[in-house]
Amino acid sequence: MTNDSLILKDEGSQIPIPELWRSTFKTIIEALKEDDFRLGQGIVGVRPISKENSAIIANNIVVYGCRLASLPEETWDSSVCLWMDGYWDVLVDLYTEEEGASDLVLAARVYEEGASFAFELQSVYVP
Repeated sequence: MTNDSLILKDEGSQIPIPELWRSTFKTIIEALKEDDFRLGQGIVGVRPISKENSAIIANNIVVYGCRLASLPEETWDSSVCLWMDGYWDVLVDLYTEEEGASDLVLAARVYEEGASFAFELQSVYVP
């Protein structure tokens, strides 16, 4: 994924998730829906997840008690990112089959990597 647009780097201002990143987050959620918590199929630009972190993510989803749903366009209305001096801290609001909009969020970091971006999944949890 090429870094061909300027994305705001202001530690004081949350911004919507850039259009450029949305397909990657959709792909991550599709993998999680299929219980691929380590993202083993490999998603371009997404860093591998440790076995320990993937187990925590899987447990958090199971304990929540609902099945993840594909991300609808509405998720971008409330999902945000914030520049944190070296990366963007990202929170994507998640949806479930049972509830629609849920209390779950996907927390990630996005780094500039040359002319591209690198995505690092931190967690899926209820804040």
